[in-house]
Amino acid sequence: MNEDLSQGPDVSVVVIVYNDEARLPTAVDSVLRQTLRSVEVVIVDDHSTDGSYEVAQDLARRHPGRVSAHRLDENSGGCGAPRNHGIRQARGTYVLFLDSDDVLERNACRNMLEAAETTGADLVSGLCVRVHVDARNGKEVKWYPWLYTRTRTLESISELPDLLVFDTLSTNKCYRRAFLLEQGLEFPVGIHYEDLLFSAQAYVAARRITLIPNRVYDWNVVDKGTTRSISNRRAEIANFAHRMEIHRRVDRLLADRGLAELKFCKDVKFLKHDLVLHLRDLPFRDASYREEFAGIARAYLESLDRAALDEVEPVHAICAYLLRRSDWDNLLPAVDTLTNRDKISSPLVERDGRVYWCARHLDDGDAAERALARHVLDVTELGHHTKPLEKMFLRNVLTGYEASAGTVRLAGRIVNPLGVVPPGARLTGELEFAARRKGVRLQTFRFPVRTLRHEGESLAWEASADLARGLRPLGVVDAVWDVRLRLGVDGVRTTTRLTACEPGLAVGDAPVRPRLTRLVAGRVTPEVSARGHLAFRVLTREKVDELVVRGVRGTPGRLAKSGYRKARAARKKLTSGPTKIRIYHEVFSRLPVKKRLVVFESHLGRQYSDSPKALYEEMRRQDLDFEAVWSYAGAGPAGFPADATLVRRWSLPYLKALARAEFWIDNQSYPLKLTKRPRTTYLQTWHGSALKRMGFDEPEWKLRSRAAQEEQQRVLDRFDRFLIRSEHDVRTLARAFRLKERTLLRVGYPRNDELVRAGRLEEATGRRERGPLAAELGIPDDRAVLLYAPTFRHRGGKRRRFELPFDVERFADEFGDRYVLLVRSHYLDHVVLPPSVRGRVLDVSAHHDVTPLLALADGLITDYSSVMFDYALLGRPMFFFAYDYEEYVHEGRGTYFDLLERAPGPVVRTEEELYVALASLDEQAVKYEEARKGFVAEFGEYDKGTAARSVVDEFFAHWRRA
Repeated sequence: MNEDLSQGPDVSVVVIVYNDEARLPTAVDSVLRQTLRSVEVVIVDDHSTDGSYEVAQDLARRHPGRVSAHRLDENSGGCGAPRNHGIRQARGTYVLFLDSDDVLERNACRNMLEAAETTGADLVSGLCVRVHVDARNGKEVKWYPWLYTRTRTLESISELPDLLVFDTLSTNKCYRRAFLLEQGLEFPVGIHYEDLLFSAQAYVAARRITLIPNRVYDWNVVDKGTTRSISNRRAEIANFAHRMEIHRRVDRLLADRGLAELKFCKDVKFLKHDLVLHLRDLPFRDASYREEFAGIARAYLESLDRAALDEVEPVHAICAYLLRRSDWDNLLPAVDTLTNRDKISSPLVERDGRVYWCARHLDDGDAAERALARHVLDVTELGHHTKPLEKMFLRNVLTGYEASAGTVRLAGRIVNPLGVVPPGARLTGELEFAARRKGVRLQTFRFPVRTLRHEGESLAWEASADLARGLRPLGVVDAVWDVRLRLGVDGVRTTTRLTACEPGLAVGDAPVRPRLTRLVAGRVTPEVSARGHLAFRVLTREKVDELVVRGVRGTPGRLAKSGYRKARAARKKLTSGPTKIRIYHEVFSRLPVKKRLVVFESHLGRQYSDSPKALYEEMRRQDLDFEAVWSYAGAGPAGFPADATLVRRWSLPYLKALARAEFWIDNQSYPLKLTKRPRTTYLQTWHGSALKRMGFDEPEWKLRSRAAQEEQQRVLDRFDRFLIRSEHDVRTLARAFRLKERTLLRVGYPRNDELVRAGRLEEATGRRERGPLAAELGIPDDRAVLLYAPTFRHRGGKRRRFELPFDVERFADEFGDRYVLLVRSHYLDHVVLPPSVRGRVLDVSAHHDVTPLLALADGLITDYSSVMFDYALLGRPMFFFAYDYEEYVHEGRGTYFDLLERAPGPVVRTEEELYVALASLDEQAVKYEEARKGFVAEFGEYDKGTAARSVVDEFFAHWRRA
């Protein structure tokens, strides 16, 4: 590296500035303080009207040879011209770009130079971080960090399309200056979004690109600034026109280079990101802006690969399609859903067993256009048709607003999707005004909705809110009040927000009576939130504003804020995980163990099911004298027993119950950080025999450190008894968990007692007893029942939609007159069935306990789920749809045996093979009868139908009442 700048610096940093005299010195200082000394600063002023150029000249005088100052003859209106001028003035082997309001990380130049010199790259890119400088908590957001998890060198941008698609910045990169000059790379001038085109040209032209995981650039973001950046001035139609022109130029570049795959990836990103930025603003724009916007967008949307519509969320594709058709009636509601995820903004339409966003366009144009409309507007997979009213987030559009003498008169329409609200329903409603301020519990105020009428696809309403008498704000800490309409339909309630999508509709202040004094605040004015919802802002008087600001900034204010923040911090700390664990060990665990207290849990509190349920019900059946506590997780304890104490998982009552319990009973694991007390007995029923490798047999666990393995072993050592259903469990689960022999309880699974008894009864009588569940599900007597119960497939994130690996509509058409198919997804998955299969295919995933479903089914379709071991006890046909067997076995954690060799039923790989196998249940029952018996003998030898009674007799017999 060259330390002598007279011979030319290693790196030139081009700092561009326009009317930013205050921040320019900080940007330049971040370059001068680089750990790499051979760096020059080239300041280019875009003909500022403030003192920016004078500041630049002063910096050049104070740092001769390291800083130079240049000024354009006239303002260019963008970043392109000053950066191009900087490239021409630079002397360094490499060039970086820095904006005057940002800074370089101290080691940025050194790290990028070393990467470039080591790999011979034309372009080196590092991690950019958006720093929200006016945020209280110093919020920082990494810019597409997954691109920068490790150092890697690309021989072509085609190796990593995401780099071109997502990281379009020019400022977090280091360029070989000779490369820029040889390729004639310059920023476009006279057009915004110049970074997009310049970065694309550089990516495509570079012979080698190196990415480094180091932070190199701090992009300072001022959220509350009065002056918006060029890219954020979306109210200007020219802004959108410039973006479209840049995208067209990038598309031509990629087409000329034959990079069709990159073009496709860019199309997807445009639909998911670039277009969305502007669509979200459409409700706030007038009709003329919307029409001009649509005219500019339409031509570009026609140029996109229509296959890109399949790679985005349904609402993104719907918005793009409706924009192309200039269908504002259906587009603006779609934009509302785009902005407010999960909001149902359209009345929807059901046709031919599918659910569509709207009916318009389904029958328009030629066959290709109709097919496209039906494909894009199909929202069946969103599952809106399966939601009950109380789970729906309905669009409530404001249609009328009038303020007079302290009373605000409001009117609106609530969407009625698929007629979920029937015409004769009893309707009630009330408006609720609630302060928005987080962390402060303030009073809410309610006003009745006087008129609510059914109008088919919508519910019309009108209400008057006497804010002068009814709204009592403090006027200081409750500046913004949100409005909600709480709708009741035959006693079922749901909450809506008021969407204001007509510019200029909500206008007119109203007087209020503040709880402190009218000197503080006397009026409220309507405003529309960033999500398009109506709110009211309290207008404080100017003198009081001044006093409040002075007080807040003075000693009393500092003390008040300090006390409030300490209180919030203390509350947050008290409810944090580490604090709860400490309370468990240091407080609750010092309380005496409570005799006959039993804490039950199934699947981490998500269900009332499985062997813990079977043991609990056996204990109740025997009328034992004990105190039962069940833990629940999620929205609430629906479905859990009413004769037990219910506690939310991880709550303080939950931790107290665990600390004091004489017995823990669960099928997965109580929180790992909780130490079991010596006088507490932990009965681990587990949740199934193992096909896939578990515990310390998993490859990832073998690679963990000794300390991590020892910690995991301490968790497993909490088990006092571990239920076993076969010697296969001993060879697999017990060994994988390193359990001692004395821990093993060879009694079978209590959950399977019901299945064993059902199998024996069926064998003895030669007939099936379906029981009440069949009637509850509406299954006809002349239909056989198949249960599809696949294993969980991890796809990242939280609860995700599970896509069935076969065409469920085709299944219903081919077998609907013979079978009813029950679909039970894993409790971590979520499945959506189309309306077309009603009555023939049923989603039973909401049923906590799978055992009654197994008992009901005439045949089981699964893949690798442990339900295979349970269902085998019934002696009924089983089908294994292993469409991804190689991937599951070889790319996952492996299996204990080869399912292809040991399966007690046909193993099929394709939908066609599955349908052939399902053609005759009787044939399959006979063909695999001996295989099923052998399967049960090997994997269910201890399931005798007496597991629950055996466990109760051994541990709880002395609790029987006299």
